[in-house]
Amino acid sequence: MKKIQLFLLIPLALLFNQCNQNAKQMEQNASKQFIPQITVDSIISKLMTKNGGSNKTLIGKGVKQVATLWTAKDGTIKEFENFCLKNYIPSGEMKEKMFQRISTNFEILNGYFNRISLDLKRPMALDMGETYPIDEVFAAYEPTSHFTDDFFNNKIAFIVGLNFPFYSLQEKGQSGPKWSRLEWAYARLGDQFTTRVPADIVQKGSDALSNAENYIAAYNIYVGNLLDDKGKTHFPKDMKLLSHWNLRDEIKANYDKTEEGLTKQKMIYQVMLRIIDQSIPDSVINNPRFQWNAFSNKLYKDGKEVASTPKPDKRYEVLLNNFKAMKAVDQYNPMFPTYIQRAFDAGMEIPMNQVEKLFTEFCATPEVKQVGALISKRLGRPLQPFDIWYDGFKARSSIDQAMLDKMTKAKYPNTAAVEKDIPNILVKMGFKSEMAKEIASHITVDPARGSGHAWASQMKGDKNHLRTRVGQNGMDYKGYNIAVHELGHNVEQTISLYMVDNYMMAGVPNTAFTEAFAFTFQKHDLDLLGITDNDPNKQYMADLDNFWMSYEIMGVSLVDMKVWTWMYAHPDATPAQLKETVISSAREVWNKYFAEVLGVKDCPILAIYSHMIDSPLYLPNYPIGHLIDFQLDQWFKGKNFGEEAIRIYRAGRLIPQEWMKHAVGSEISIKPMIEAADAALKVVK
Repeated sequence: MKKIQLFLLIPLALLFNQCNQNAKQMEQNASKQFIPQITVDSIISKLMTKNGGSNKTLIGKGVKQVATLWTAKDGTIKEFENFCLKNYIPSGEMKEKMFQRISTNFEILNGYFNRISLDLKRPMALDMGETYPIDEVFAAYEPTSHFTDDFFNNKIAFIVGLNFPFYSLQEKGQSGPKWSRLEWAYARLGDQFTTRVPADIVQKGSDALSNAENYIAAYNIYVGNLLDDKGKTHFPKDMKLLSHWNLRDEIKANYDKTEEGLTKQKMIYQVMLRIIDQSIPDSVINNPRFQWNAFSNKLYKDGKEVASTPKPDKRYEVLLNNFKAMKAVDQYNPMFPTYIQRAFDAGMEIPMNQVEKLFTEFCATPEVKQVGALISKRLGRPLQPFDIWYDGFKARSSIDQAMLDKMTKAKYPNTAAVEKDIPNILVKMGFKSEMAKEIASHITVDPARGSGHAWASQMKGDKNHLRTRVGQNGMDYKGYNIAVHELGHNVEQTISLYMVDNYMMAGVPNTAFTEAFAFTFQKHDLDLLGITDNDPNKQYMADLDNFWMSYEIMGVSLVDMKVWTWMYAHPDATPAQLKETVISSAREVWNKYFAEVLGVKDCPILAIYSHMIDSPLYLPNYPIGHLIDFQLDQWFKGKNFGEEAIRIYRAGRLIPQEWMKHAVGSEISIKPMIEAADAALKVVK
C-alpha cells in the first residue's frame, strides 16, 4: 500500500442531500468573508485597466480566491487592495520565472519535510528493535503542521493564489485538453492554497492517523494458537498474521481442495468475524501466551480455560477519531467544506457519480454470478463467504506454498538482498539495463514491522523507500508478493518525479494510478522467480482473477462510502453506534450484490479491511486501480513495457480521464474487464 498523505485521501460520494448541505455551507462561508464584494469588483476593474483589459477571467479568479481566504489578521481592506495591485503579475516571461522559482522552493520544502517525517517514524514503522512510548509521540509529530499558517502569514500563499488561481475539476475537464504543459503546471500550483487549516488542527489529524496506523500495525493474531472444537491446532506454532492482510492471504493460500485447507479457511474466517463485531478477546491480539477457540470464543492458558475480556468498541473508536480529525478541517475549507467532498473532488478528481456508477454496475453485472458458479464448480462445494478471496485462478494456486517459501527465503535472506536484486527485476520487467540501474539507484529497502508499504521521496536526490517484512529465516512468499507490489509503487514514484517536465506536475493523478502500476508488477511475481506457466488458458484465468478481485474490493469500497456518509449525518455518534452501522452497512451491501452469488445472507465480512480503520476512504483506490491496471495491461501487450511505462507515467498529474486518454486513448471503463471475463467464461471450465 502506498504511504498516505494527510487530508489528501480519496473518497467516494456523498448522497445528494449531503451535496446540498455542502452548497449551503459554502454560501455561509461566503457571507462571512472579510473582504466585501464591492472591494473585489473594484480591484478586478483596476487590474483590468492596469493590464490593458486582458486576462479578465484569470484576474477575477485570483482576486476572488485571495478575498475568500483573507481575514482581518492579514490586514485591512485597504491593505488587501494594495496587496493585489502590487503583487499581480500578468502572463508572460516574468510570471514563468516566478513560477519556476516557486516550484524549486516547494521541492525543497516538501522534500525535507518528508524526510523529517520519514525518519521520525522509523522506530514505529521499521523492524529495528524494541519500541518505547516516546517513539509513538515522535511518530505522530507532523512537521508540516505550521506550513499553512506560515505561508499565509508571510503572504506567499496569497501571492500564489492571486497569480496561479485554483481551477475546479469541472474547469480542468473543460479547459485541460487545450492547456499546454506549462498551463497545467500553473493549475497544479493553484491547487496548493485553497484552505487555511490551523496548525493545531493539522497536528490533531496527524495524531489520529498515526494512532490508527499504530493500532493496526500491532493487530497480529497468533494463529498457531487457534484451536478447533477438539482442541487441535492446524497452523504452524510460530505463525503470526497481521489483520486483515495476512489473514486474508492465509485464506488464499489454502485453496488446495483438501479438508485441512477448508478447515483453516473457516478458522480464519471466524477470527475475522470476531474482529468485526469486536467480540475477540483482547488477550489474543499480538499476544502468543494464550490459546483461543474462535468458534466458541473460549480462551485458554496452559490448557485451562481463563476469563475472556474483549474491548468491544476499540476498533470503531479509532475509526471515529479519524472521522473527527478530518471533520475538524471542514470549517476552514470554503471550497471543499466536508472531508468526503474535499477528498473526492480534490483527491480522486473523478466525478462521484462516475465512481458510484462504475462500482454498482460492475457488482450487478450478470457475469458476477456466472463466475461465482464457475468457482463453486472448480471447488466442488457450495461457496462460502470467504470465497470472495478465491485464489484458484492464479497460476501460483497450483504451486506448493512451501516450495515458494523456500525459493524466496533463499533468494532474499534480508532486505539488502532485495535491494541488490532490483536492477535485475526491472530488466526482467522490460526496462533497458542502464535505465533499470538508474531507477534502482533511487530506491532503498527497509525492514517493515507491518506488511509493508512504499514511501515516496518528495525531492530529487532523495530515496524512495520500499518497506517490506523479512523474517529471521528470509522473506517468505507472501512477503515477496507484497514487496513486488510495493516495488511497482517505487518505480512509478521514480518515473513521475525524475522524468516529468516540471515539479508541479510530478506524481500521478491520484493514488489509484500508482496502485495500477503496483498491480502490474505484482502479477509478474512468479515470472520474476523464473516460474513459467505454459497453460494456454493462462490469460483467460488472469482475466477471471482480475474480475473476481475487482468485484470483491468494489463491495468493500461501497461499505466504506456508506459508513463515511453515515458518520457525516451522525457526527455525535458513539463507537458502539458506529460499530452497529459498519456491520449493518456491510450486510446491506452484501445482501444487494453478494448474497445471491455466494449463497449466504447477512454476512458482514466486507467490514474486515484494516484500511477502513487507519486509511480514511483509501479503499476506492483499489478497484479504480484494478480497472486502470486492466486497461493498461491490454495496452502493454505487444509493446515494450519499460518504454511504454516511462512514456505513460511521465505525463504526471493530469486529471485522471485526461491521463487515461494520453495513456491508452480512452477513459476509465468497466467494459474491457467485463468483456474479457465473458470471453474467459466460454473457455474455462
